[in-house]
Amino acid sequence: MPTRILGISAYYHDSAACLVEDGRIVAAAQEERFTRKKHDAGFPARAVDYCLREAAVAPRDLTHVGFYEKPLVKFERLLETYAACAPKGLASYLKAMPLWLGERLWMGDDIARRLEGFEGDVLFGEHHESHAASAFYPSPFEQAAVLTIDGVGEWATSSIGAGRGGELELIRELRFPHSLGLLYSAFTYFTGFRVNSGEYKVMGLAPYGEPKYVRAIKDHLLEIGDDGSLWMNMEYFTYPHGLRMTGSGFESLFGGPARQPEAPLTQREMDLARSVQEITEEVMLKMARFARRETGLRDLCLAGGVALNCVGNGRILRERVFDDIWIQPAAGDAGGALGVALGIWHRHLGQPRVSPESTGAWERPSTTPRGTVPRYADGMSGSFLGPRFGDADVRSFVGERAIPARQYEPAALAKHVASLLAEEKVVGLLQGRMEFGPRALGGRSIVGDPRSPRMQSMMNLKIKFRESFRPFAPSVLREQVADWFELDGDSPYMLLVTDVKPSRRVAVPSGTESRWGIEQLNVPRSTIPAVTHVDYSARIQTVRRETNPFFYDIIDAFYRLTGCPVIVNTSFNVRGEPIVCTPDDAYRCFMRTHIDALVLENHLLLKSEQAESDRTADEEAWRKEFVLD
Repeated sequence: MPTRILGISAYYHDSAACLVEDGRIVAAAQEERFTRKKHDAGFPARAVDYCLREAAVAPRDLTHVGFYEKPLVKFERLLETYAACAPKGLASYLKAMPLWLGERLWMGDDIARRLEGFEGDVLFGEHHESHAASAFYPSPFEQAAVLTIDGVGEWATSSIGAGRGGELELIRELRFPHSLGLLYSAFTYFTGFRVNSGEYKVMGLAPYGEPKYVRAIKDHLLEIGDDGSLWMNMEYFTYPHGLRMTGSGFESLFGGPARQPEAPLTQREMDLARSVQEITEEVMLKMARFARRETGLRDLCLAGGVALNCVGNGRILRERVFDDIWIQPAAGDAGGALGVALGIWHRHLGQPRVSPESTGAWERPSTTPRGTVPRYADGMSGSFLGPRFGDADVRSFVGERAIPARQYEPAALAKHVASLLAEEKVVGLLQGRMEFGPRALGGRSIVGDPRSPRMQSMMNLKIKFRESFRPFAPSVLREQVADWFELDGDSPYMLLVTDVKPSRRVAVPSGTESRWGIEQLNVPRSTIPAVTHVDYSARIQTVRRETNPFFYDIIDAFYRLTGCPVIVNTSFNVRGEPIVCTPDDAYRCFMRTHIDALVLENHLLLKSEQAESDRTADEEAWRKEFVLD
């Protein structure tokens, strides 16, 4: 009988479920994609149901169920923190305690009750062990250093470990309240964005600013050790006991109160973003160098929310701290569900990693000489681990609603989509399995022409309904990446930032050199301006045909048509809404935005052919419904 392990993460943000069968990841998904509630933290009942359906099993067929952290240890940390801060923190204490005393301390019983028919025990991993397992076990490395960085788990806020075969050991940790993730979240809050969802906005805003506050941060807020460890001056932070991240000390240090959400951005916010980003990169580099010294291993695996800081990841790779790095695509808490399931298989049950020699999955890195240790195949299936809706599902969907749609063979459809992109049309894609993790990788994507100087602003304001400064990512054919970007390797999960090649850049037009802040946005910097940030950087996704044939064929057809092997790729959603999951989700988003065409598997829908009565005239209602991320 197969060993089937269900992993669960929940009750903080981005709850998720994952099913592992005999060490193979069968399915994984975030709850938000089904409930349509962004960053849904509730018990992932729908994600669990999906995973069981995908594996064609019932709860009684599960051999183990794992939760990604230890609630009792986390509760201990909360009590100790409130006691140490008393009488401060009473409001936070009164808000938190009913949740813990009412359900979270009895989580094992609650999970067993929800999985009717499951007769085994619910096992609990540690938060950072789950992150580490999610990073190492699916990685292509036989052995590697492991670095996890986030806000906080039970007590740990960062950890360093070493993985060798099926063994994984954490050897160092940084403990609460000293946390790189919480430092970044404090600046996220202070610059007017939502904690646990707006951190990537701070990263995107940083290139518009100057690092003018770095010295103030180092003089007043924290000390950084040579090993990347932090000591944070808690006189400036209120997150251990309050309902906000920062208090009056922050306001005095940085010239006034926190920016209110939706208020205009000023140069102060841009400079704050640049400053905390530089601090973050410094700490990540020092932690990585310390991990290399402590483990003696040449490759690095990364997970935890801070591992989604693709600019920092790019620095680690660019400065050759390790020979190679691999980042878990669901690096945040959602990935903990996957990590605890793999941890049970390898650490609790003592099972080895599947031998690549027996599966033909050995792969030699192009950058390493013969005689070196070969690599495992990446175990994430390109991160396409969510539900798929086949052609029959789509035919039923468009037929029942009498939606005008044309059906194509895949090769012809890819060419037709490429021709639409070359005409500066914007196309939504729902094809194949849904992605696991925060990045759209071609399964649930909105795509466009990167050569258009209007594309970034138009997609931000008329389709995504989000801030104009936000950059878009390029998806590029793996074979062509080195001709366009300062990268000669893989970045399949859009988690590395690198620079556009100097040969692809363009001279800044005369008279625009002195533009400052957001004014820099409208100055083209390369022949692919829609995916080139103001500092000439880009967040890369490399695409291989064997991972996603249809998406690859679209880019390849666009390349043959235009000479450009790059397209714009952004997630298929609007601001404040999760990435689409179903054909119905995709169609609603298509009809309520300025997307020109929609691909639903092998069907193509053109906006111009949709009945006027089916279009949503009140775009403002859509914007108001999803006003905040």
